[in-house]
Amino acid sequence: MISDELHREVLAWIADDPDERDRAELSALLRSAGGADSDETGRAAAELDDRFSGRLEFGTAGLRGAVAAGPNRMNRAVVRGTTAALAGWLLYIDPAAADSGVVIGCDARHRSDEFAQEAAQVLAGAGITVHLLPPRQPTPLLAFAVRHLAAAAGIMITASHNPPADNGYKLYLGDGAQIVPPADLEIEAATRSLGPLSQVTVAPPGDPLIVRHGDEVAAAYLDAICATSRAPKGAAWLRFTYTPLHGVAGDLALRAFEQAGFPEPDVVEAQFQPDPDFRTVAFPNPEEPGALDLALAQARRSGAELVIANDPDGDRLAVAVSDDQAASGWRTLTGDQVGALLGAYLLGKDAAAAAADPSVAGHPLVATTIVSATTLASIAAAAGAKYAETLTGFKWIARAGDLRPEVRFIYGYEEALGYTVGSTVRDKDGIGAALAVLSLAARARSGGDSLLEAYDALEIAHGVHLTEQITVPTTEPVQVMSRLRIAAPDELAGQPLTAHSDLTGGTDELTSADVLRYWLRGARVVIRPSGTEPKIKAYLEVVEPVIAGRLTEARRAARARMNPLREAVRELLDG
Repeated sequence: MISDELHREVLAWIADDPDERDRAELSALLRSAGGADSDETGRAAAELDDRFSGRLEFGTAGLRGAVAAGPNRMNRAVVRGTTAALAGWLLYIDPAAADSGVVIGCDARHRSDEFAQEAAQVLAGAGITVHLLPPRQPTPLLAFAVRHLAAAAGIMITASHNPPADNGYKLYLGDGAQIVPPADLEIEAATRSLGPLSQVTVAPPGDPLIVRHGDEVAAAYLDAICATSRAPKGAAWLRFTYTPLHGVAGDLALRAFEQAGFPEPDVVEAQFQPDPDFRTVAFPNPEEPGALDLALAQARRSGAELVIANDPDGDRLAVAVSDDQAASGWRTLTGDQVGALLGAYLLGKDAAAAAADPSVAGHPLVATTIVSATTLASIAAAAGAKYAETLTGFKWIARAGDLRPEVRFIYGYEEALGYTVGSTVRDKDGIGAALAVLSLAARARSGGDSLLEAYDALEIAHGVHLTEQITVPTTEPVQVMSRLRIAAPDELAGQPLTAHSDLTGGTDELTSADVLRYWLRGARVVIRPSGTEPKIKAYLEVVEPVIAGRLTEARRAARARMNPLREAVRELLDG
């Protein structure tokens, strides 16, 4: 049974919900929860309690949750309320936003096109122009389109690499980057103070304020990213396998490969067409074990030397390289390894371009986050480039050079397989990054090297930077972080801390964040709660110099230090 208060709350939501299916779903749960005591009654009551435990709140750049009825789920009612609040906020801070408009895109997840259409009609109802992209497009295209169309904001309906049951609502500001405080807090507050949804003006689907774009935005995006990463000489001999993991990047990626001059890839056909159920993978995240199994098996059969994969909304990139020394014959590179490889490659390209064109102004800038490896800092220093370290998330990486007029932003990455090349897309761009990886691989190949050998050279020059991540599920991340703040450790794995910091309140370089950092001799630990899931994450790095080129010994020493550090941090998080 449920309380009378919850019963009234559910009935009020049903009366205000614009979607007939969602109203029926809640009505059925309400009937089940009010029946005779049984397991079904208990399950229905618990489900209603969870769905009405609060409103779906902004996490990393927007909303994300399971598709279902109720305020704590992703549905048309939540999209309508959030979009009405966004419309009011936009018109308040900049009345000209009505004309510059909002770009809306969506992926192929369950009800994505429906949610995009709902958002479009709410914005048009508020008198705001809408630029509606074709359905089933990747997130980088939306991020690009915001600036390309000089829009005031962007909405991307996607849950990125979340489980199939989820969907989301990702917000971008007019600079083409993900939303940041205080804008997200202000929009969330406006959502909470919104009146009944029945009072929100919703335009008809054919309203003239809704501009439906064709392929012209995608064509402009391809022109921009292909100009940055054209295939070098010898690229025709590069053999690679590609999979979009049932997501929406496939068509645009194949067009990009061809336009940039790369050979046609060996495509994993079973994963090429968008599928919101992601039937061939247990979890549609290329970081997860097993996600690349089909692609690796196909690459073995076809004799490919490289595997590249995008995540479902196309903003992330995974890379695997043929390796005779690995048990499977393949090695999947970490985000930090790809991040370092691309950083060194793009800095080298930039230096050559600047030398050929004296008019190029400003110092090159590369950026990564406080949880990524520090290899990029060493690479940048050796290249005479500027380096920035930001909070986690591309909303910070993309803006790393905004207040520094003396720099040129040329590259940014985060360890979670996110990369952006130049400022064409001010967000993760798995397609643009794929072109850069292919260009790097083709150049290395023409010199008789592989990506693995290129990475070996980086470690010999800059030291071994071994990184690992620990994830601990918890329903009480705030309590875990509070416990660690009250009693900071004096040592980890027998090694004394040399320094520690709490980013609550921020620093001169970083805004306030729920992050703790510990330093040991030649090692670092960063701890933070997840922005989208009930988890605590710890990011570990051990740095070991390479003496006299003895890379194997340095890697062995780094591993010997990492193992006890990992166990010590896990014990710390478990309490």
